[in-house]
Amino acid sequence: MPIALVSAFIAVPIVSSASNSSLFPAFRSSSAIRALPASQRNRKRRRRGALFLTASAAFSAAAAAEDEEWLKKLPDKKKPLYSHSLPCIEAWLRKLGFRQSREDQAVWLVEKPDWHAQLSLDVTDLYIRYLKSGPGDLEKDIERRFSYALSREDVENAILGGP
Repeated sequence: MPIALVSAFIAVPIVSSASNSSLFPAFRSSSAIRALPASQRNRKRRRRGALFLTASAAFSAAAAAEDEEWLKKLPDKKKPLYSHSLPCIEAWLRKLGFRQSREDQAVWLVEKPDWHAQLSLDVTDLYIRYLKSGPGDLEKDIERRFSYALSREDVENAILGGP
């Protein structure tokens, strides 16, 4: 059996397409798909796309309902942030227009008409970095730090006030 060198440390055996479908039944050869008439191939693609959109819409609706539940559980806006649960803080950030980073769950991004910012939930403090790459005329990134001892109202006003 021939071997392909994928990196300096990993060697992967090359498997022929005939045995590929027996080892991995989920992978079918493209010739089996090409054997279908074009109308059936396209219909299958449309079904998958519609199913994906339906599932995505259902997920968004469920996430919005879950956020509503956590927003109802938010402590008074005068209470310090350390008295808020993490799901409440996350729902509050989404309500303010932030979206969670895919690379780091502690990082949140927002794009306002006048500025773009990155918010980080650190262990001891909340950091907001206003990005010079945004629409404002910042010469450099501006970072501010807020203690979790501050009230949610004060932090919200300071963050949304911009750089």
